[in-house]
Amino acid sequence: MTTNNDHRQSLEDEIADLERRLRDAKNQLKGTQTPASRPLGPSSDDALHTLLLLADSALPLGSFAFSSGLESFLAHHRPSLPSQSQVPSFHHFLRLSICTLASTAIPYVIAAYRDPSLIADLDNDFDASTPCTVARRASIAQGRALLAVWDRSFKSQHGNPAADTAEALSALKDFQVLLRASKSNAFLAPNAHLAPLWGLLTRVLGLPLQDAVYVFLFSHARTVTSAGVRASVLGPYQAQAVLASGELRERLWSCVEEYWDTPVEEAGQNAPAVDLWVGRHEKLYSRIFNS
Repeated sequence: MTTNNDHRQSLEDEIADLERRLRDAKNQLKGTQTPASRPLGPSSDDALHTLLLLADSALPLGSFAFSSGLESFLAHHRPSLPSQSQVPSFHHFLRLSICTLASTAIPYVIAAYRDPSLIADLDNDFDASTPCTVARRASIAQGRALLAVWDRSFKSQHGNPAADTAEALSALKDFQVLLRASKSNAFLAPNAHLAPLWGLLTRVLGLPLQDAVYVFLFSHARTVTSAGVRASVLGPYQAQAVLASGELRERLWSCVEEYWDTPVEEAGQNAPAVDLWVGRHEKLYSRIFNS
C-alpha cells in the first residue's frame, strides 16, 4: 500500500521535474543572455555542476581498477580466428551489464534517496542479495571510496544544507559514525555498498532523483567502456562513439523507467551469467583488473 510519505515524495519528484523543464524552456527562450548577466546563488546550475563532478571519469571511486566482469567475459569468449574482432562481444556484454546493474541496484538507489533513514537497512539488504563475492567486494570498495570523496572533497562545500536535504545529511553522518564505531565489532559493521550510498549522497547534494539514477547508470557504462579500451578491444574514438550514441542513451533511460517503481524486495539479477563471469575473474591466469 502506498503511504502518505511515498505519495508526498512522488509529488515532490514530479514538481521538481516540472520545475526543471520550466527552467530549461526559459533558458532556451533567453538564449541570448550572457553568463555574466545570470543571477548568482542556488539554482539548477548547482545541480548541473554537481552532476558534472559525479560523471567525471576522474572521480576517485577506484572504478579504474574494475572491469565489472568484462575481462573475464572476453577471456571466456575468445574469437575462433585471431583476426576476428571482439567488438560485437563487447557490445553484447555492455548491454547485459547495464541491464544487470539496473535490475539489482536502481531500486536501492531510489529507496535510499527517498528515505535516507533506511540507509543501514538498505545497505544490509543489498549485501544479503549480492551472492557473487567478487561483485560484493567491488561494490563495497567503491561505496567506501564514495564516502571518502564526500569527506575530503564535498563536505566542506555543504556545511549549510537546505531544509529538504538536512534529513539525508543527518542519516549520512549517523551511518559514518556507525561505520567507524563498528571497527571494534565486525559483527555490527555496515558494508557501505555503492548503490544505496549513491542514492543517499545525491540526496544530500540536492540532485534531482531522475538525474542521479541516470548518472549512476552512465558512470557504469563509462567504466565498462574504459575497460574495453584498456583491454585493447576498443580504440579511444570507438569508446567515445559508444558513449555518445543514441542507442546507449535510450537504453539507459529505458532502464531508469523500467525499474523506477520497483521495490527493493523485487530487485534481483536478470542475467545470472554476468555473476558467473564476474566470479570467474579471480580464476584467470593473468589479469589487468581487480574484478
